[in-house]
Amino acid sequence: MTDIDKQTDPASIELLSFRVGGQDYSVDIMSVREIRGSAKATSLPHAPFFVKGVINLRGTVLPIIDLAARLGLQADTDKDRNVIIVVDIAGRTAGLMVDAVSDILAIPSEDMQLPPDLAADETRTFVSALTIVDGRMIRILDLDTVMPPQGEEAA
Repeated sequence: MTDIDKQTDPASIELLSFRVGGQDYSVDIMSVREIRGSAKATSLPHAPFFVKGVINLRGTVLPIIDLAARLGLQADTDKDRNVIIVVDIAGRTAGLMVDAVSDILAIPSEDMQLPPDLAADETRTFVSALTIVDGRMIRILDLDTVMPPQGEEAA
């Protein structure tokens, strides 16, 4: 199979993997618009605790979500090393603040498994699937649940 066949194979999905809170996560590469270095966010009153604020991205106000806070993880204390992954899901764009971007992965669909049903609150299940790559468990985020509900980015 050639590299082009791998990219267009409907039985696999391409993921952008990254580290946050010392753990491996990923998102569908098709939802990623760009990857940028950390930027100083302007805080907003009454924003959810996980929204660090907003930045100006080429004339657009972009909310920045601290993914570690959103997922209830211990954040990396070295904020200068954080990366912002700009994602777009259903026309909603936001920046996800993560510790580091790792790799782009092509994962066969049959290698993905549903997470165990452990969540006490079904509406807050942030992981849509799990897969193992090079002995590491990679969590695939469900961006619909990670993004704040429409209108909740700011007060």
